[in-house]
Amino acid sequence: KYCHIRLAGSKDPRAYFKTKTWWLGLFLMLLGELGVFASYAFAPLSLIVPLSAVSVIASAIIGIIFIKEKWKPKDFLRRYVLSFVGCGLAIVGTYLLVTFAPNSHEKMTGENITRHLVSWPFLLYMLVEIILFCLLLYFYKERNANSIVVILLLVALLGSMTVVTVKAVAGMLVLSIQGNLQLDYPIFYVMFVCMVATAVYQAAFLSQASQMYDSSLIASVGYILSTTIAITAGAVFYLDFIGEDALHICMFSLGCLIAFLGVFLITRNRKKAIPFEPYISMDAMPGMQNMHDKGMTVQPDLKASFSYGALENNDNISEICAPATLPVMQEEHSSGAASGVPYRVLEHTKKE
Repeated sequence: KYCHIRLAGSKDPRAYFKTKTWWLGLFLMLLGELGVFASYAFAPLSLIVPLSAVSVIASAIIGIIFIKEKWKPKDFLRRYVLSFVGCGLAIVGTYLLVTFAPNSHEKMTGENITRHLVSWPFLLYMLVEIILFCLLLYFYKERNANSIVVILLLVALLGSMTVVTVKAVAGMLVLSIQGNLQLDYPIFYVMFVCMVATAVYQAAFLSQASQMYDSSLIASVGYILSTTIAITAGAVFYLDFIGEDALHICMFSLGCLIAFLGVFLITRNRKKAIPFEPYISMDAMPGMQNMHDKGMTVQPDLKASFSYGALENNDNISEICAPATLPVMQEEHSSGAASGVPYRVLEHTKKE
């Protein structure tokens, strides 16, 4: 987000992915995910995913420091108190999650992962998720449905596959390090490729969302959607809640709802930041038909001329704009012809 704000307020023609700041942010995000990656091998997926509520609180603090998302002093009671209450609820919800979440999981061997992958519940879940993802992608790309819910639902659907594959890859790596080699199973490489692909596309959609919406809003809505779908995927694929009694499941669900409410209160009063745009969008002009169905914009060329839409380097155009010279046609008149008004053809020279 910091990278996008800097580019929006400057004349830098580079794309965001060509800046060092954006690559630094991507590297830090991947570094944090690497730490989370190691934890998936030692705990159930339904326990690890909701703990990302800590990142929402951190995002709000980092946004105030780096992106200058400041609040006015007169709004202290209305905004800061709700934020403190939200943090408290997030902590309480996290405590309930840790206490009542499933605390046992099976070993991630190649046979177990293959068995879960071809099970009917997971195949049905994958079919529903693929259909939903294609519909959302169609509305986002073709219908310009740029709602934050649409974008972050795409991220959440990809993220559910990311956490499923991450747990499989991490578990098989840990077993291989412990002496039970799992790298000779083809399912390991299938999971690894799916993990990398879904993670890359997640980062792409998150980057697009950060150009249009506030970072704290992305963190809160993304947390709620990603956590819900990831827990569902873990319950279907890894059968996390098999053998759990009704009390533990209800308290776990209550912890999720409290954490969701806390995250919502932290970010509910933040406004969308409107970056400076040094160009006029064609669809923003009243009465102007939008010829750019893909949402493209038109901006003047600042490199050569001050005229809008003019050719580049058009100051020396004397030769181009020289008047055309008319050809002189010599006509012969007979002596017996009637006399008329004499005429002459003027030759236009370049000097004239």
